[in-house]
Amino acid sequence: MANTKAKFASPLERKEKFTTLSGIPLERVYYHDALADSAPEEPIGYPGEFPFTRGIYPTMYRGRFWTMRQYAGFGSAVESNQRYRYLLSKGQAGLSVAFDLPTQIGMDSDHPLALGEVGKVGVAIDSLEDMETLFNGIPLETVSTSMTINATAAILLCLYVAVAKKQGASLQTLSGTVQNDVLKEYIARGTYIYPVRPAMRIVTDIFAWCRSHLPKWNTISISGYHIREAGSTAIQEVAFTLADGIAYVQAALDAGLDEFAPQLSFFFNAHNDLLEEIAKYRAARRLWAKIMFDRFGAKDPRSLMLRFHAQTAGSSLTAQQPENNIVRVAIQALAAVLGGCQSLHTNSMDEALALPTEDAALIALRTQQILANETGVTNTVDPVAGSYAIEHLTNEIEKGAVAYIKKVDAIGGMLRAIEAGFVQGEIQKAAYDFQHAVESKEQIVVGVNEFIAKEERNISTLRVDAETERSQIARLNALRARRDSVRAQSALAELQRRAATSENLLPAILTAIEAYATVGEISDALRRVFGEYQESVII
Repeated sequence: MANTKAKFASPLERKEKFTTLSGIPLERVYYHDALADSAPEEPIGYPGEFPFTRGIYPTMYRGRFWTMRQYAGFGSAVESNQRYRYLLSKGQAGLSVAFDLPTQIGMDSDHPLALGEVGKVGVAIDSLEDMETLFNGIPLETVSTSMTINATAAILLCLYVAVAKKQGASLQTLSGTVQNDVLKEYIARGTYIYPVRPAMRIVTDIFAWCRSHLPKWNTISISGYHIREAGSTAIQEVAFTLADGIAYVQAALDAGLDEFAPQLSFFFNAHNDLLEEIAKYRAARRLWAKIMFDRFGAKDPRSLMLRFHAQTAGSSLTAQQPENNIVRVAIQALAAVLGGCQSLHTNSMDEALALPTEDAALIALRTQQILANETGVTNTVDPVAGSYAIEHLTNEIEKGAVAYIKKVDAIGGMLRAIEAGFVQGEIQKAAYDFQHAVESKEQIVVGVNEFIAKEERNISTLRVDAETERSQIARLNALRARRDSVRAQSALAELQRRAATSENLLPAILTAIEAYATVGEISDALRRVFGEYQESVII
């Protein structure tokens, strides 16, 4: 870069040093020598061809747009069903279900620890009865559904299957995704139940069962999103997400599975730094293809493809001047599209304050529709390819991620790295550095540490009525009173027996669900065998 600096030498710059949001140094201008470290034929390539830097399909959005999948769910199943129907009526192409905290950690709505949390951050689901209500009037055979659920992923997947069966849907054509990424729960999100190793057994049981029964279902969404939300850099997001992916692939192979990799999917954050985010997706796609080919010897081209969902960065939203979030989300969504996402959720402007209102959710959906239909960025594949800055950042992120994965391997793999607190510690350091940059005004956040409004405008927000919790508990008690208790208890006993063996858990979970055993009861049957995870404090 010395020649570049000499040619454009000037003292008139705003900062002494320029970096990306994640701290990657940025030169004043890039030329062809920025790609000096790249392999001669590798850096750009063609869309739809190994290593898929430019996209996993030859035509990308010229063939079809990404799936516009707005994450939604709150209060009762009735209220959430109304929101899903509203979004579908406005042109949304797929559903994305948000569950409340008790459902995520395997507690029924009447559990003492569920008090005050029922229906607050997502929809409350206790039983098959709730799940039937949630999808009432929505034909599951014709809509793709993503469920953000992890520790109880097997239970919610079986609930979905049970509803589909009641609708008469063919399981062979059912499409969607269950997040099922427990490793990132221990790293960043915290909605775990069981110790790491039995939790991994449930993950691979889902892989195996879906291969036979749900061939079009994405059995996992390996999630960097929450790693980034916890404060990681873009490089760490790629590295730790792909290291999790390595752990899942190895666990599946150790369990004797094959032909599972085409059903793997990924989930990344779409953050503020436009160029870095575009490069991040390209680097992740290329590195995963290399990992699957070189490390695991994958032959099926579908096994080499990193298919990913993106969601705009919740952590970037501000409670101050919330309308500014519309602009942030639009830029983040543009990064995801230019980076080649397969599906996308755009956050609503009010999500720093509450769950989104109907109007805010519609603006978020319209943001995607405008990007798809009005901007022209979808009319040619990977339009940023060949940009010296983009290609340089792609290479830098890949190199940084490879270095981190080598460190994880040296520790003994991702499970041991998590148990040792290495991953959590690295993220905490990055989060501290970013917060320090905000507080020192090295990093400007409009409306927070600069350009502050003298008087904040209030906007209307969604509030979940306290009556929701009382009504949910009443429905749960009524269900328990009228179900066949002998059948339910027998199914739970069989599940507990099976958990103590190496038999696949999914058939027993499905049987318990169809006997109207509850999410909490099924989770407790597994707790009695597996125990509960105790978090290690990392300082």
